[in-house]
Amino acid sequence: MPDATYVAFVPSEMTAKLRSVLQSEDTGAITWRERRVLFGSEFYFSGPPKLARATHAYVSQWVVRH
Repeated sequence: MPDATYVAFVPSEMTAKLRSVLQSEDTGAITWRERRVLFGSEFYFSGPPKLARATHAYVSQWVVRH
């Protein structure tokens, strides 16, 4: 099964925290990259479809809660 990629927009005031967490944790089968854009960053999560979708959902909820 091919990998899926999901994109989450993270406002600039939250990007350093998310980047720090992602760099310090073992993300397993998920790979991630950051693309800086105006007012924040786009974080791309790639991997097995269910895991990539779950990661995207978690990050999206984290952004809304904080």
